[in-house]
Amino acid sequence: MSGEGEGGIREAGEGNGRKILGVFREFLRLGLTSFGGPVAHVGYFRRAFVERLGWVTEDEFAGWVALCQFLPGPASSQLGFCLGMQRGGVGGALAAFVGFTLPSAVVMGWLGMAMTRWDPASVAGVIHGLKLVAVAVVLHGVLGMGQRLCRDWPRLGVAIWVGVASLIWREAWVQPVLMGLAGLAGRWGGTLGVPTPAPVGFVAYGRAVGGACLFLYGLLVVGVGGFAARGGEMLDGFCRAGGLVFGGGHVVLPLLERAVVGPGWVTSQDFLTGYGAAQAMPGPMFALAAFLGARLPAPLGGTLGAAACCLAVFLPGLLLVTGVLPFWQRWTSQKTAGRMMAGVNAGVVGLLGAALWDPLWVGAVSGWEDAGIALLGFAALQSGRVPVLVVVAGCVGLAVLQR
Repeated sequence: MSGEGEGGIREAGEGNGRKILGVFREFLRLGLTSFGGPVAHVGYFRRAFVERLGWVTEDEFAGWVALCQFLPGPASSQLGFCLGMQRGGVGGALAAFVGFTLPSAVVMGWLGMAMTRWDPASVAGVIHGLKLVAVAVVLHGVLGMGQRLCRDWPRLGVAIWVGVASLIWREAWVQPVLMGLAGLAGRWGGTLGVPTPAPVGFVAYGRAVGGACLFLYGLLVVGVGGFAARGGEMLDGFCRAGGLVFGGGHVVLPLLERAVVGPGWVTSQDFLTGYGAAQAMPGPMFALAAFLGARLPAPLGGTLGAAACCLAVFLPGLLLVTGVLPFWQRWTSQKTAGRMMAGVNAGVVGLLGAALWDPLWVGAVSGWEDAGIALLGFAALQSGRVPVLVVVAGCVGLAVLQR
């Protein structure tokens, strides 16, 4: 489907400018509608770019997911960046990031400047409905990926043990370790999988540029505050949080709290206010940085603070994945990469399956009514005839009515 197919990067009849515009349009739509956090974003991305548009194959998509699970940083934003890179080169990668991030960043920054109080209880039903939507989307995605990537018992076995292990050992650093072990299982597992296409369809730069990006990433996570005045010290915490955390989403929250509440730059109540608002936003949870930046004291704060802190929290992770891509492309061209990627892709299914149970199902479904709403949304998605926005509206409406 990708490459030479309908949505591939090498289509002859479509200019790169049109591809970049198409990438921006699709990711802007996702930035306005993708509720539920990074795990749910994987489901939304798969439905859009594997099922609906055919820009990437199932194997390529799982390879991108695996790469982003290996790396620290905002996982869903890095995944979108990679998908945009394959579709439209560097311009497509930037278009994907801007389109996906802009809606939530603008709204969160505006809330940080305009609101002094946010009562999450006032929209509890809406937030609960969005969580049920996330359950439906991820269930649909896990089953679809499982059918394609776990066709035999060896790969299904890898998926099961990765999922069980990730539920037993909950530390975020366990995920890349499990992905590495799944790759080794594929490498030495004999009949486990067959060689698959390289997940990187197009990288418009070489290893020298990649190495420079990795160097800049290292500078940012070592400490912006050591090179600048007070504004730099404020941004330092955002760079570290965005560049060193595994798992993304809610995992970054304690690091951001330590960065801004600990020094007294943002009150604990303000932080909780932003957290409550972020849960009701589509797009990346890291956009909370825009809310916090808007409430920082001088020399930041306001519009400047929102933009600077949002950039600071995303930039390290994007530099990291940009730096890794040329090396990843070269590695996936090796003969052994196919079997290893078969194991890794099965492990991705296991990780998503575990996340489907906890935190999604455990955190959203508290009774038969909730289970019915989530399964109804899943059935609508599985039919392929109901638009995602209709599923979102239906689940949210039913959740509000039952409360």
